[in-house]
Parts: sequence; C-alpha cells; structure tokens
Amino acid sequence: MSSYKDKKVITIGVMSELTGLSERKIRYYEERKLIFPERTKGGTRKYSFDDVERLIDIADKMEDGMQTFDIRRMEQKKLPKKELRERMLRGQLNAAFNMRK
Repeated sequence: MSSYKDKKVITIGVMSELTGLSERKIRYYEERKLIFPERTKGGTRKYSFDDVERLIDIADKMEDGMQTFDIRRMEQKKLPKKELRERMLRGQLNAAFNMRK
C-alpha cells in the first residue's frame, strides 16, 4: 500500500506555491529529467508530497552551484536499477505524450 506522500495529486500551481519555484522552473526540472510528474488524460501535471521535498532539494543544490547534469547523475547512483529504469520509461512516456499534443 502506498503512502499519501507517494500519491500524485498536487497541480503545478500548488507545487509552485509550496516550493517557491516558478512553474517554468518546475517544468525545466522535468525537462532535465530531475522530476517525474504523472499526467492526467487532459495533460495536467500531478505531483506528490515526495516531489515537493525533491524539488526543494534540487533547488537547494542548484543554489549551491550544482548543475542539473550533476544532480541527475548523483540521483541515478542512489537509485536501484529497477527504479531508475522505471523513471526513464516514465520520462519517455511523458515525452511521447507531449509530442502528441
């Protein structure tokens, strides 16, 4: 059973308010494959409370001078291969979905 922290229920506007990041910056982190929102049938991005914490961590690392490539590489080293593969596939599906728009 998944935790409430894992459920993707937060919209990008609320995510922006919770993290203090602009919607554009959140989309940029998604483009750089640092965050993986789910999409509704209408294309709306949905985030979890875990994603809120993750975005704040990413923003802190960026503020400390890290590049998105370095952050992604660090995260990939921490993830089990199965989860890394699932995230990559999810990112590819999101990219394919966007291309159909």
